[in-house]
Amino acid sequence: MDGKTIRMNRILESGRAVIVPMDHGVSDGAIDGLIDMERTIAQVEKGGASAVLLHKGMIKSLRSPPGCGVIMHASAGTKYAEDRNRKVLVAGVETAIRLGADAVSVHVNVGGSATEHEMLEGLGEVADLCDRAGMPLLAMTYPRGKGVTGSPAEIAHAARIGGELGADLVKCPYTGDIGSMRLVTAACPVPVVIAGGPKCDTDAAVLQMVADAMAAGCAGISLGRNIFQHRRPDLMTAALRAIIVDDAPVREAMEVLGESIEKAIGMMPAAEASR
Repeated sequence: MDGKTIRMNRILESGRAVIVPMDHGVSDGAIDGLIDMERTIAQVEKGGASAVLLHKGMIKSLRSPPGCGVIMHASAGTKYAEDRNRKVLVAGVETAIRLGADAVSVHVNVGGSATEHEMLEGLGEVADLCDRAGMPLLAMTYPRGKGVTGSPAEIAHAARIGGELGADLVKCPYTGDIGSMRLVTAACPVPVVIAGGPKCDTDAAVLQMVADAMAAGCAGISLGRNIFQHRRPDLMTAALRAIIVDDAPVREAMEVLGESIEKAIGMMPAAEASR
């Protein structure tokens, strides 16, 4: 067993991912749910998140290390930029190792940006560095901008790019239905997790989307706002975990949202509840 495998096992459970990205402070500012980061991280940990995704400065600022896996995000851009789809590298693999992270993530927007080639070049370079260091790489590859529509074919192409350029795990949008999402997972050479996108109107909509994604062959989720802006991030994480890790139907996952977190964790196998 090598270092990359050991680190991958910290952010995946039996090949399943319950990742909560909290990198939005750079792009959007201190939005609701990401003011008290220590509290939010503690809540999603309590619900059974397999990993949280943070920028390097946030990892450095934590008073105590998260009990789940940690992914250091290496890309950045703000909502004020003239080209909002451009992402630049702001951290390296050595920094991730020094901070004790279990993986690195890089964001690439495919289409709609004159700097697409720079983002692709950066992804390829980071992938090589990650391989040398035994560090897993999550590629966030989205079709985004005026040159694309976000169609299933474009999502599949974006995911394929992440896998082709050396990522170990790819994050992309959900296509909207099981059939077309199966084309994405079938065409990508590495496991795929879905992004959450804007906050959904109902809990049931979030849970059904995730259940459908799992049915399409996805490895799990990397959902932000739909978790950390939920009234109970701990219970929403537990409900999503029930679908992803425990293969629970949506009906049972909805019941988790009506329970206390202690009862929700009690529904899990003993080894998982002790995480």
